[in-house]
Formats: sequence, structure tokens, C-alpha cells
Amino acid sequence: MPKYVIERELAGAGQLQAETLQAISQKSCSVLSGLGPQIQWVQSYVTDDKIYCIYIAPNKELVVEHARQGGFPANSVAEVRTIIDPTTAE
Repeated sequence: MPKYVIERELAGAGQLQAETLQAISQKSCSVLSGLGPQIQWVQSYVTDDKIYCIYIAPNKELVVEHARQGGFPANSVAEVRTIIDPTTAE
């Protein structure tokens, strides 16, 4: 199943309170539940003004639909083609 990186521009994301992040996470999980088991949220990285999310889904359109239903920005959705790490150098 393809993996996607979603870039969400959100001014002040790094300053969001834990309660706000929890509410965003709950909304995301609620939308995911309605979309079915074929789309999965793996994890997200919160930076100063962006959130980068990793999702597994059968296609980009389902990832975009999740963002639409949740009211989340999805400024960029890119399919991961391969993964490298320090062991790739060996």
C-alpha cells in the first residue's frame, strides 16, 4: 500500500497547546473511521508553521478527501517512492 507525506501549512503550529493538538487528532481519527480501514495515519511531525503527516492509503485522492472532510489543509501530498536511512549507506 502506498505511503504519503502530507504538508499542512498552519501558522503557529509549534505553539499549539496539547489540548488543541488532541482535538485535531480526535477529529482526524473520527474522519479516518468514517473513511474505512484502507487509510491509516502513521504519525505527524509538528514544526513552527507546518505539520508533516505520514499516511498509508491506496491513493492520493483518499488522502485529499480525508483533509477535505476534516477541514485540514493539505498544501502538498506526495507519494513516498522509497525510504532510506543510515543502513542504506552500508
